Amino acid sequence: MSEHTPIGLDNAAAPVRALTHSGNFHVDETLGYVILHYALAPEGDLRGRILGDAPADRLAFTRSRSPERIAASDIVFDVGGQYAPAKGRYDHHMKDKPLRDDGTPYSAAGLLWKDYGTAAIRNILQAPADDADVAAIWQAIDRSLVLPIDEDDNGVVKMGRLSLADIVSSCRPAWDTTELYGPEEAKRRETLGFANAATTVAGHLVNVVDRVRASLKAANRVMAAYEAADDKRILLMDTGMPTEKVIFENDLPVVYVVSPAAPDRWNVKAVPPTRGDFGQRVSLPEAWRGLDGATLARVSGVADAVFAHPARFICGAGSKEGALQMARLALKINDELEQAGD
Repeated sequence: MSEHTPIGLDNAAAPVRALTHSGNFHVDETLGYVILHYALAPEGDLRGRILGDAPADRLAFTRSRSPERIAASDIVFDVGGQYAPAKGRYDHHMKDKPLRDDGTPYSAAGLLWKDYGTAAIRNILQAPADDADVAAIWQAIDRSLVLPIDEDDNGVVKMGRLSLADIVSSCRPAWDTTELYGPEEAKRRETLGFANAATTVAGHLVNVVDRVRASLKAANRVMAAYEAADDKRILLMDTGMPTEKVIFENDLPVVYVVSPAAPDRWNVKAVPPTRGDFGQRVSLPEAWRGLDGATLARVSGVADAVFAHPARFICGAGSKEGALQMARLALKINDELEQAGD
């Protein structure tokens, strides 16, 4: 996090002139611009500001390598040869690169995220959030999105095909655009490409912030449900939400998750042996495999049983009570099989 008050955050009304380089663009300066947009002027026109056809707002944005324009700007990122955040300088192309604590070189995105990420998150969320939640969202996005961009931009680890870096690169004009259409049209297409890239990155960042927010909320609910459970092997959730991440991060001994799937359907889903894998810690009973309706109800003894998947990882009933009964029966059957095998 920032150790000083970043330019533009000390006075919410003061105009800010931001600049990055013109020419070929990458995901780091694209995300850098998006971060500044949400931190400083989220009500402005992110795309129109690039194209020059939006009403003026407090954030003026330029793409240029002109020394005069660089000197006249309040915030300069990914160009300029200087890292001096108190002066609004966020380049990382020097011999002595700014480094993370683990030695990973920062990109422009990482440097701006460090100073402006918290403000951007608060404006994206819109609804009030406490400092702990904002810090947790910042950390999660820094680890999952910003760090890989730092690594990619500095040649440490390539993000790969269909990554955000690859999507941004696909927005750049083809190499022969000047040859085919002339320099003016090439410049127009480059600017349009950056606008397209920024729009895509902005949408991704907003979605990621919201998903991390929801993930934190889910974590609290999952842990509360686990603490309330009589049998810690069965996790009863009154609302459908992601549970696997919390189960594995907290090493919970949960075997089945019971949750609503529709107004008249509750499912029992088996937890895999390791996060994200196929398979189950405890598979549903072999006798239920692939059955549904009245046949499954007769075989299982659960009156409102609806289905049991042939792969034995999920089954369902028409009520919460029916689903809980199926989960308990599945555990009982497994316990009896294990005892018989001893």
